[in-house]
Amino acid sequence: MPAAAAAGSVREALDAAVDGLAAAGVGEPRLDAELLLGEAMGSGRARLTAEPSAEVPAGPARAFGEMVRRRLRREPVAYILGRKGFRHIELAVDRRVLIPRPETELLVEVALELQPASVLDVGTGSGAIALAVADELPGCAVTATDTSAAALEVAPANAERLGLADRVRFDAGTLPEGEFDLVLANLPYVAERDWPALQPEVTQWEPREALLAGPDGLDAYRALLPPSGSGRTSSRYAGLSTTSTRAVALEVGEGQAPAVAELVRAAGFAEVETRPDLAGIERVVVGTR
Repeated sequence: MPAAAAAGSVREALDAAVDGLAAAGVGEPRLDAELLLGEAMGSGRARLTAEPSAEVPAGPARAFGEMVRRRLRREPVAYILGRKGFRHIELAVDRRVLIPRPETELLVEVALELQPASVLDVGTGSGAIALAVADELPGCAVTATDTSAAALEVAPANAERLGLADRVRFDAGTLPEGEFDLVLANLPYVAERDWPALQPEVTQWEPREALLAGPDGLDAYRALLPPSGSGRTSSRYAGLSTTSTRAVALEVGEGQAPAVAELVRAAGFAEVETRPDLAGIERVVVGTR
């Protein structure tokens, strides 16, 4: 985007970027432009707002122009910046892992309510859930698993950078040996039929295997939650034994909460409830024994 790369004032750089991003269909062009320019100039958004007439030096202008070009290709801002905030921590993210979403913070809130002595985070990705729990519940023993070798490079690196490496154990697979008071999971839950309607930021950039879960989006949770006593397992998501798990909390897609609640009940959790996100969507299913 040549206009964004040309040196000028903060206001001029932002206005040029916003026009281009809006024309490309980006949902929040002003916010994205401010985040990218703040990164290029090494300052926060507040400073940009306070000093709109400040000149953008040539070096930062070039860096900003390149970041805007990446955003025009619908690359998510988190991947461009290489980081994403999640509760009280900041995580390094790239295309190997999903970008943590605000609604996933509900799983951490369940952990804070239940105060478990041990937590298992299934499908940890960037490590967001496990590391937030370790950060906010210092006395809790946290284990995190993933079937993706790439994710198991990103998450431990985040733990090391945050000073939490001695607080979280990372294992390949789904369910390691041991007993856990609480199992948290944000598994793939996008239905194949819904994939074409998702934003390009998702379909073109985020790891497909961390999103898609069969025709109705519930394959991963069916595998994790076989009916009590069935012994059924999956090669990717081994079935969860309820005999050693006091509670589960699972993030689900819009409209999936009733079906997942039935899976939780059938797996042996007698008390089941759902929690809405800020948009009012039933986003988390909680089962306790």
